[in-house]
Amino acid sequence: MPLHRCPIARPGQRIGLLGGSFDPAHEGHVHITREALKRFRLDRVWWLVSPGNPLKKDGPAPLEERMQAARALMRHPRVDVTDIEARLGSRYTAHSLRALKRLYPGVAFTWLMGADNLVQFDRWQEWRWILANVPIGVLARPGERLPARNSRTARIAREARVRDAESHGLGGLAAPAWCFVDMPMRDISSSEIRARGEWRSSEDRPTTKLA
Repeated sequence: MPLHRCPIARPGQRIGLLGGSFDPAHEGHVHITREALKRFRLDRVWWLVSPGNPLKKDGPAPLEERMQAARALMRHPRVDVTDIEARLGSRYTAHSLRALKRLYPGVAFTWLMGADNLVQFDRWQEWRWILANVPIGVLARPGERLPARNSRTARIAREARVRDAESHGLGGLAAPAWCFVDMPMRDISSSEIRARGEWRSSEDRPTTKLA
C-alpha cells in the first residue's frame, strides 16, 4: 500500500491535528477544520487518517481509499491530509503525539476534536498525558454541548479551560490548556453516511466473476 509523504512544518508554527478514521470524510470534518483554523488562529491543520480506531470493533475501509476520498473533499491551501500514523506504526493518539513532538521540535501542536469525543475522552489510552502535554481545541457538535461540558474530563480539567473569547491564543499556550468553542455545526456523521449506503469500500463491492 503506497503511503503519502509526511508534511513539512517549521519551528514556531501552530499546527492543529484532527485525527479519526474518516470512514468516510464528510462536510462536517471540512467545517470544523475551517473553523479551527479561524477560531484558534492556526497556521495549518493536519488530518491524521488513522489505520483504525481502537474504540471501534469493526475495521474501516482500506486506508488508501479513505485517504483518496479525504483529499478529494478537503481542498484548502493550509490543510494536509496525512497517513502519518500508519507511517509511525501508531494506533493511539498519545503514541502519535509523542512521535510528532519528537519529529517536529519547536512546532506547537494543538489536538482538535468534536465535543462528542470530549464525552468519552477519559476512555482514551493515556488521556491524562495528552491533556497535560498538548493544548486541546474542542468544537461543538449538535446535541453534544451539555454532555461535553459536564464530562469527567471537563470537570477534572476545569482550571485549565480557556475562555471562548480567548480561543485565538490556544495554540500558543503551554499545556494543560483546552478550549470549548460553541458554534453552529453540520449535523452529519460518517456512520450515517455508511448506514445510507453512500460509502462502500472496494472490499464491500461485489466482484464480477469471469466465465
